[in-house]
Amino acid sequence: MRAFRFKFILLLTCLPFAGIGQILRVAVAANAQFVAGKLAQAFKKQSGIEAQLIVSSSGKLTTQIEQGAPFDVFLSADMKYPQELHEKKLTTAVPKIYAYGTLVIWSKTNLVFGKDLNGLKNSAIKKIAIANPKLAPYGTAAEAAMQKTNKFTTLKPKLVYGESIAQVNQYLITGAVDVAFIAKSVVLDPAQKGVGRWTEVDSKLYEPIAQGVVVLKASKNLAAANRLYQFLFSAQAKQIFKAYGYR
Repeated sequence: MRAFRFKFILLLTCLPFAGIGQILRVAVAANAQFVAGKLAQAFKKQSGIEAQLIVSSSGKLTTQIEQGAPFDVFLSADMKYPQELHEKKLTTAVPKIYAYGTLVIWSKTNLVFGKDLNGLKNSAIKKIAIANPKLAPYGTAAEAAMQKTNKFTTLKPKLVYGESIAQVNQYLITGAVDVAFIAKSVVLDPAQKGVGRWTEVDSKLYEPIAQGVVVLKASKNLAAANRLYQFLFSAQAKQIFKAYGYR
Protein backbone atom coordinates (compact mmCIF):
# COMPACT_ATOMS: atom_id res chain seq x y z
CA MET A 1 0.00 0.00 0.00
CA ARG A 2 2.83 2.38 0.88
CA ALA A 3 4.59 1.65 -2.41
CA PHE A 4 1.42 2.42 -4.37
CA ARG A 5 0.96 5.70 -2.51
CA PHE A 6 4.59 6.67 -3.17
CA LYS A 7 4.21 6.03 -6.90
CA PHE A 8 0.98 8.02 -7.03
CA ILE A 9 2.55 11.02 -5.31
CA LEU A 10 5.60 10.79 -7.58
CA LEU A 11 3.36 10.81 -10.66
CA LEU A 12 1.48 13.91 -9.50
CA THR A 13 4.76 15.67 -8.75
CA CYS A 14 6.04 15.05 -12.27
CA LEU A 15 2.92 16.13 -14.14
CA PRO A 16 3.65 19.90 -14.26
CA PHE A 17 7.02 19.16 -15.85
CA ALA A 18 5.70 16.72 -18.45
CA GLY A 19 6.05 19.27 -21.26
CA ILE A 20 9.65 20.28 -20.56
CA GLY A 21 11.83 20.02 -23.64
CA GLN A 22 8.94 20.04 -26.10
CA ILE A 23 8.90 22.72 -28.80
CA LEU A 24 5.91 23.74 -30.90
CA ARG A 25 6.24 25.64 -34.16
CA VAL A 26 3.47 28.22 -34.21
CA ALA A 27 2.67 30.20 -37.37
CA VAL A 28 1.49 33.65 -36.28
CA ALA A 29 -0.08 36.46 -38.31
CA ALA A 30 2.10 39.57 -38.00
CA ASN A 31 -0.53 41.62 -36.14
CA ALA A 32 -0.43 39.10 -33.29
CA GLN A 33 3.35 38.76 -32.96
CA PHE A 34 3.63 40.78 -29.74
CA VAL A 35 0.63 39.30 -27.95
CA ALA A 36 1.71 35.83 -29.13
CA GLY A 37 5.10 36.38 -27.50
CA LYS A 38 3.39 37.17 -24.20
CA LEU A 39 1.08 34.18 -24.56
CA ALA A 40 4.04 31.91 -25.32
CA GLN A 41 5.77 33.02 -22.11
CA ALA A 42 2.66 32.32 -20.03
CA PHE A 43 2.08 28.97 -21.73
CA LYS A 44 5.65 27.82 -21.16
CA LYS A 45 5.47 28.79 -17.48
CA GLN A 46 2.28 26.76 -17.13
CA SER A 47 3.16 23.73 -19.25
CA GLY A 48 6.93 23.65 -19.79
CA ILE A 49 6.27 23.59 -23.55
CA GLU A 50 8.05 26.15 -25.70
CA ALA A 51 6.12 27.84 -28.51
CA GLN A 52 8.50 28.91 -31.28
CA LEU A 53 6.84 31.71 -33.29
CA ILE A 54 7.10 32.05 -37.07
CA VAL A 55 5.70 35.47 -38.01
CA SER A 56 4.47 36.58 -41.44
CA SER A 57 1.29 37.61 -43.27
CA SER A 58 -1.67 35.23 -42.98
CA GLY A 59 -1.67 34.66 -46.74
CA LYS A 60 2.01 33.80 -46.91
CA LEU A 61 1.80 31.46 -43.90
CA THR A 62 -1.18 29.71 -45.48
CA THR A 63 0.80 29.08 -48.66
CA GLN A 64 3.68 27.70 -46.63
CA ILE A 65 1.35 25.35 -44.76
CA GLU A 66 -0.17 24.14 -48.04
CA GLN A 67 3.36 23.43 -49.28
CA GLY A 68 4.14 21.30 -46.22
CA ALA A 69 5.78 23.71 -43.77
CA PRO A 70 6.21 21.86 -40.44
CA PHE A 71 3.93 24.02 -38.28
CA ASP A 72 1.84 22.74 -35.39
CA VAL A 73 -0.62 25.60 -34.83
CA PHE A 74 -1.70 28.53 -37.00
CA LEU A 75 -2.97 31.84 -35.57
CA SER A 76 -4.39 33.77 -38.51
CA ALA A 77 -5.51 37.41 -38.78
CA ASP A 78 -8.86 36.28 -40.18
CA MET A 79 -11.09 33.25 -40.59
CA LYS A 80 -10.76 32.96 -44.36
CA TYR A 81 -7.29 31.47 -44.49
CA PRO A 82 -7.74 28.86 -41.72
CA GLN A 83 -11.09 27.93 -43.28
CA GLU A 84 -9.34 27.32 -46.60
CA LEU A 85 -6.88 25.02 -44.84
CA HIS A 86 -9.74 23.18 -43.16
CA GLU A 87 -11.51 22.67 -46.50
CA LYS A 88 -8.29 21.15 -47.83
CA LYS A 89 -8.33 18.76 -44.84
CA LEU A 90 -5.12 20.17 -43.39
CA THR A 91 -6.54 20.95 -39.93
CA THR A 92 -7.79 18.78 -37.10
CA ALA A 93 -11.04 20.76 -36.72
CA VAL A 94 -12.90 23.81 -37.99
CA PRO A 95 -11.22 27.15 -37.19
CA LYS A 96 -12.29 28.91 -34.02
CA ILE A 97 -12.19 32.65 -33.31
CA TYR A 98 -9.60 33.44 -30.65
CA ALA A 99 -9.99 37.26 -30.76
CA TYR A 100 -11.30 40.25 -32.72
CA GLY A 101 -8.71 42.76 -33.88
CA THR A 102 -8.93 46.57 -34.05
CA LEU A 103 -7.53 48.79 -36.81
CA VAL A 104 -5.78 52.04 -35.89
CA ILE A 105 -3.98 54.90 -37.66
CA TRP A 106 -0.55 55.58 -36.18
CA SER A 107 2.14 58.21 -36.64
CA LYS A 108 5.40 58.95 -34.80
CA THR A 109 4.51 62.65 -34.98
CA ASN A 110 1.69 64.44 -33.18
CA LEU A 111 -0.54 64.60 -36.26
CA VAL A 112 -4.21 64.54 -35.34
CA PHE A 113 -6.51 61.99 -37.01
CA GLY A 114 -10.23 61.43 -36.88
CA LYS A 115 -12.03 58.10 -36.83
CA ASP A 116 -13.43 59.14 -40.23
CA LEU A 117 -9.87 59.39 -41.71
CA ASN A 118 -10.21 63.10 -42.50
CA GLY A 119 -6.81 63.81 -40.96
CA LEU A 120 -5.12 61.77 -43.69
CA LYS A 121 -5.81 64.55 -46.19
CA ASN A 122 -3.26 66.73 -44.38
CA SER A 123 -0.65 67.93 -46.90
CA ALA A 124 2.09 67.14 -44.36
CA ILE A 125 1.36 63.44 -44.87
CA LYS A 126 3.30 62.25 -47.92
CA LYS A 127 3.32 58.45 -47.44
CA ILE A 128 0.83 56.10 -45.79
CA ALA A 129 1.69 52.45 -45.17
CA ILE A 130 -0.86 49.63 -45.25
CA ALA A 131 -0.44 45.86 -45.37
CA ASN A 132 -1.01 44.17 -48.73
CA PRO A 133 -4.78 43.45 -48.89
CA LYS A 134 -4.07 40.32 -50.95
CA LEU A 135 -2.11 38.78 -48.08
CA ALA A 136 -3.06 40.58 -44.87
CA PRO A 137 -6.59 41.06 -43.47
CA TYR A 138 -5.64 44.34 -41.78
CA GLY A 139 -4.71 45.67 -45.21
CA THR A 140 -8.14 44.63 -46.46
CA ALA A 141 -9.73 46.48 -43.54
CA ALA A 142 -7.67 49.61 -44.19
CA GLU A 143 -8.60 49.67 -47.86
CA ALA A 144 -12.28 49.11 -47.01
CA ALA A 145 -12.23 52.06 -44.59
CA MET A 146 -10.76 54.34 -47.25
CA GLN A 147 -13.31 53.15 -49.80
CA LYS A 148 -16.24 53.63 -47.42
CA THR A 149 -15.21 57.22 -46.62
CA ASN A 150 -14.65 57.97 -50.32
CA LYS A 151 -10.99 58.73 -49.70
CA PHE A 152 -9.29 55.84 -51.47
CA THR A 153 -8.86 57.64 -54.80
CA THR A 154 -7.47 60.73 -53.07
CA LEU A 155 -5.10 58.80 -50.83
CA LYS A 156 -4.00 56.12 -53.31
CA PRO A 157 -0.93 58.07 -54.56
CA LYS A 158 0.34 58.19 -50.95
CA LEU A 159 -0.04 54.47 -50.24
CA VAL A 160 2.98 52.26 -49.59
CA TYR A 161 2.25 48.53 -49.30
CA GLY A 162 3.98 46.23 -46.86
CA GLU A 163 3.89 42.44 -47.02
CA SER A 164 2.49 42.27 -43.49
CA ILE A 165 1.72 44.38 -40.43
CA ALA A 166 5.29 43.69 -39.28
CA GLN A 167 6.70 45.36 -42.39
CA VAL A 168 4.24 48.25 -42.09
CA ASN A 169 5.42 48.72 -38.51
CA GLN A 170 9.03 48.77 -39.71
CA TYR A 171 8.23 51.38 -42.35
CA LEU A 172 6.83 53.69 -39.70
CA ILE A 173 9.52 53.11 -37.07
CA THR A 174 12.32 53.79 -39.57
CA GLY A 175 10.61 56.95 -40.87
CA ALA A 176 10.03 55.57 -44.38
CA VAL A 177 6.37 56.65 -44.10
CA ASP A 178 4.50 59.34 -42.18
CA VAL A 179 1.47 57.31 -41.18
CA ALA A 180 0.49 53.65 -40.98
CA PHE A 181 -2.70 51.64 -40.77
CA ILE A 182 -1.82 49.05 -38.16
CA ALA A 183 -3.23 46.69 -35.53
CA LYS A 184 -4.03 48.12 -32.11
CA SER A 185 -2.03 45.26 -30.59
CA VAL A 186 1.14 46.77 -32.08
CA VAL A 187 0.75 50.24 -30.56
CA LEU A 188 -0.13 48.72 -27.16
CA ASP A 189 3.02 46.61 -27.01
CA PRO A 190 5.23 47.94 -24.16
CA ALA A 191 8.05 48.63 -26.64
CA GLN A 192 5.80 50.96 -28.67
CA LYS A 193 3.75 52.60 -25.91
CA GLY A 194 4.05 56.36 -25.87
CA VAL A 195 5.52 56.52 -29.38
CA GLY A 196 3.72 59.18 -31.43
CA ARG A 197 -0.05 59.31 -31.69
CA TRP A 198 -2.66 56.77 -32.74
CA THR A 199 -6.41 56.75 -33.27
CA GLU A 200 -8.84 53.87 -33.68
CA VAL A 201 -10.51 53.70 -37.07
CA ASP A 202 -14.31 53.72 -36.82
CA SER A 203 -15.22 50.03 -36.60
CA LYS A 204 -18.24 50.67 -38.84
CA LEU A 205 -15.88 51.35 -41.74
CA TYR A 206 -14.61 47.76 -42.04
CA GLU A 207 -15.79 44.24 -41.45
CA PRO A 208 -15.04 42.82 -37.97
CA ILE A 209 -11.55 41.34 -37.94
CA ALA A 210 -12.33 37.89 -36.56
CA GLN A 211 -9.06 36.02 -36.07
CA GLY A 212 -9.05 32.24 -36.22
CA VAL A 213 -6.80 29.47 -34.95
CA VAL A 214 -6.37 25.87 -36.07
CA VAL A 215 -4.26 22.88 -35.09
CA LEU A 216 -2.61 21.39 -38.16
CA LYS A 217 -2.86 17.70 -39.01
CA ALA A 218 0.81 17.66 -40.01
CA SER A 219 1.84 18.37 -36.41
CA LYS A 220 4.20 15.77 -34.99
CA ASN A 221 3.13 16.72 -31.47
CA LEU A 222 -0.65 16.91 -31.51
CA ALA A 223 -1.03 16.51 -27.75
CA ALA A 224 1.11 19.60 -27.06
CA ALA A 225 -0.50 21.49 -29.97
CA ASN A 226 -3.98 20.82 -28.56
CA ARG A 227 -2.78 21.92 -25.15
CA LEU A 228 -1.69 25.28 -26.58
CA TYR A 229 -4.98 25.54 -28.47
CA GLN A 230 -6.95 25.07 -25.23
CA PHE A 231 -4.73 27.60 -23.45
CA LEU A 232 -5.64 30.29 -26.00
CA PHE A 233 -9.25 30.17 -24.74
CA SER A 234 -8.37 30.19 -21.05
CA ALA A 235 -9.15 33.07 -18.68
CA GLN A 236 -5.43 33.87 -18.45
CA ALA A 237 -5.05 34.13 -22.23
CA LYS A 238 -8.18 36.28 -22.52
CA GLN A 239 -6.67 38.80 -20.10
CA ILE A 240 -3.48 38.93 -22.18
CA PHE A 241 -5.47 39.47 -25.40
CA LYS A 242 -7.43 42.24 -23.70
CA ALA A 243 -4.24 44.00 -22.59
CA TYR A 244 -3.18 44.15 -26.25
CA GLY A 245 -6.44 45.69 -27.44
CA TYR A 246 -8.18 42.57 -28.74
CA ARG A 247 -11.84 41.89 -28.09
